[in-house]
Amino acid sequence: MCAPCLFGLEKLVANELKFMGAENVTAENGRVLFKGGYDILIRANIRSRFAERIVVLLGEFTARSFEELFNGVEKLPFENFILENEAFPVSGATLDSKLYSVPDCQKIIKKAVCKRLSRIRKTDWLNESGGVHQIKFLIRKDKASIMLDTTGTGLYKRGYRAESNSAPIKETLAAAMVDLSKVRKDHYVVDPMCGSGTILIEAALAAMKIFPGAERSFAAENWACIPKELWEKERESARAMRITDCNFKATGFDIDAESLRIAKSNAKKAGVDDRITFIQQDVKDFIPSEERGTLITNPPYGERMLSINEAEELYYTMGKRFKKKQGWSYAIITPDDDFEKCFGRIADKRRKLYNGMLKCQFYMYFKTE
Repeated sequence: MCAPCLFGLEKLVANELKFMGAENVTAENGRVLFKGGYDILIRANIRSRFAERIVVLLGEFTARSFEELFNGVEKLPFENFILENEAFPVSGATLDSKLYSVPDCQKIIKKAVCKRLSRIRKTDWLNESGGVHQIKFLIRKDKASIMLDTTGTGLYKRGYRAESNSAPIKETLAAAMVDLSKVRKDHYVVDPMCGSGTILIEAALAAMKIFPGAERSFAAENWACIPKELWEKERESARAMRITDCNFKATGFDIDAESLRIAKSNAKKAGVDDRITFIQQDVKDFIPSEERGTLITNPPYGERMLSINEAEELYYTMGKRFKKKQGWSYAIITPDDDFEKCFGRIADKRRKLYNGMLKCQFYMYFKTE
C-alpha cells in the first residue's frame, strides 16, 4: 500500500503506520510505502492524521508508449480486488512524461483491465453495477504507478470544517504541527490568530485520541473483497482508545468576529467545543497568562492575506508578545525566509514543511535561557 502525503510529513506518516502495525514501512518523497492485510488498510484510513489518502499500489513500471502502458497494466492482479459486477473507473495524471494525454492514458488502462478481467472470467461482458474501485494512475518521468484508491474523499476532510475563512490551513498539516509541538493530553494550547480553528481542533483531537476517520465512510467499504465486520471491528478499536479524563484545554484568539463564529461551529462539529474557548482579541494584546502553555499558529502572510510589509510588521509584534517564559513553547509556520529577523530571535529548532505546494519553515521556540 501507499500513503501519499504533503512534503515534509513523510517521517510522521511512517511513524504512525509503524505504530499501527504496518510492515515494511518505507518513506519516500511525498509518500510512504507499507504492507499489511485488510485490517491495516482499514486502520490506516481510520487513524491516520497526516496521510492524504491510502491506496493499494498494484504496480510500477516504465511506460514510454501506449503499448508499454497497456502491457504493464494487463499484468497486474486486479482480480484480487475487483470482484464480479464491480465497477472500476480510471483517473490520473501525467508529469514530465512521453505519455502526456490523460484521456488517452485512461482509455488504454481501462482497456487493459477489461482484457485481463475478461480473460480470467471467460466473458466478453463486464457488468459494472456494484461497488466502485477507483483506479488511479500517475505517470511521472515515464514511470507509471497504478493504484486502487481505498479512501474516496481525502483523509484531510475530517468532516468538521463545513465553513472556513479565506486562508485555512490543511487539517493534515495542522495535525503535523500539533505532533511536532509534542501536544499531550494535559496540555494547554493557544493559537493567537486561530482563524477557523483548525490547529486547536486538531490539537484537541490528538490529545484526546479521537481518530479523524472513526466516524466517516471510505470508498473501500463497498468492496466485496473486504469483510464488513472488519470495518466495524477497527472502528470500535479506535473508539475504545479515546481519552475523556484528560485536562487538555485550548484558547483561540482572533481579531475577526466572523472567523471566531466559524471556529466555534467547527469545534462543535468535531465534538471538542467543550475543550476550546474562543476570544476576540488582537495578537498585539496577547499575554501568555497561564503557567504553562504551547502556542501554535499559522499567521497570515504575503502569499495569503497581508502584504509582505504588513506580514513582517506582524512578526515584529509577535516577537514582542511571545516572550521567553519558563513552561511556554512557541511554534510558527511561515514561508517568509526573513521571519527570524523580524521576530527578533533565532528559532531553537526549525523544520521544512509544505503548505500545499508552498514551501514553509516551521519555527519552534522552547528554550528560556
